[in-house]
Amino acid sequence: MSAAIILARRDLLAVVRSRSQLYSSMLTPLLFLVFLGNGVSKGLEPSNLPAGNFTAYLVAGTVVMTSVFSSTFSSASYYRDRDSGLLRLLLSTPHAPRNLLLGKSLAALAIGTLQALIVLLVAAPFVDFEWQYGTLAGLGIALAAVVLTNLMLTGLAQALASRIQTMQGFHLLMNLALFPLLFFSGAFFPVDDLPAWLQALAYANPLTYAVDGLELATYAANGDGFMGLGIDFVVLGALAAGVYAVGLARVPKVTWSGE
Repeated sequence: MSAAIILARRDLLAVVRSRSQLYSSMLTPLLFLVFLGNGVSKGLEPSNLPAGNFTAYLVAGTVVMTSVFSSTFSSASYYRDRDSGLLRLLLSTPHAPRNLLLGKSLAALAIGTLQALIVLLVAAPFVDFEWQYGTLAGLGIALAAVVLTNLMLTGLAQALASRIQTMQGFHLLMNLALFPLLFFSGAFFPVDDLPAWLQALAYANPLTYAVDGLELATYAANGDGFMGLGIDFVVLGALAAGVYAVGLARVPKVTWSGE
């Protein structure tokens, strides 16, 4: 376990030093929130939202988007370590390979959770949240939803990174898988008015439950029109545990060719 903690600390320090990665993964969702949220709210005046404020509605989706960006960017350390030969060196030590993978995934989890919470805290003073459970309880619920979401995304990124040979292929597959899920998660528009077949896809989408939990914690005045925190956390908890376990289940390839 000490090896996992040391490796996690190393990856955390590497991200802190890489300011471009640190800032871009938070600034991009915030700029998206500012320009799209204000543009739609002022230009279209959406009336089919539970609380009628599109900018506030977008915050939950923006937080989930930050987690998606972070899980994708955090994989870079795996490929960097593999291509430099450090991964082979680490796997030749007496420490179990899963301890090393645990350390890298814990760093990615901490980075993604912190960045998502920073985006939420930066946005909160500028939008009209209802905080139906109170501010502190709402932040606690939001924190739990963010942690579970990042645990699931970190496990997915680790599972794919240990199987895909190139970073380019990894990012292509992550974008191909996650961005359609993000758009059909209720992050940018309610899923209730979608055609039945798109609603079915939305309810099969794990990110839908992350967005729903965050909206209930911060945006919503009541539970009408939402799935409910009980369902959200059961789905997120089960998927987070399962996907994270899959991500740690296989020893990664130590060379580009996989040999």
